[in-house]
Amino acid sequence: MRQTRIERLTQQLQREIAQIIHQELKDPQLGFVTITKVELSKDLTHAKVSFSCLGTPEECARSQEALDRSTGFIYGLLKKRLRLRVIPRLAFRYDESIQGAIALSAALDQLKRSSPDSSRGPDAQRDAAGQ
Repeated sequence: MRQTRIERLTQQLQREIAQIIHQELKDPQLGFVTITKVELSKDLTHAKVSFSCLGTPEECARSQEALDRSTGFIYGLLKKRLRLRVIPRLAFRYDESIQGAIALSAALDQLKRSSPDSSRGPDAQRDAAGQ
């Protein structure tokens, strides 16, 4: 039962933080940020908020700084919106998994384009192999 409560709270925090960032935060340094994951501590006092950012590494670094500066503001709004005894302290972390997935996809596309058999369909490849 406790695990499902933590999962529900994690999902609610992710939705609320994303909504606050997109609708309430007016920081010009903040780029196009997406909240990808929230990890809560077992005692619900700390939350690691992972985000991805579109743009150059410099723009992502500026977004990280803007989120770090806005942590208190976001915390205050969460305190007003959520009916919890303890609101977790937020720590924003850049999620590099999205960039890694994009790089992997690009590498696979490059490999597919450079393969000599990629211009033929799977039926033609089987016929050429004698199957």
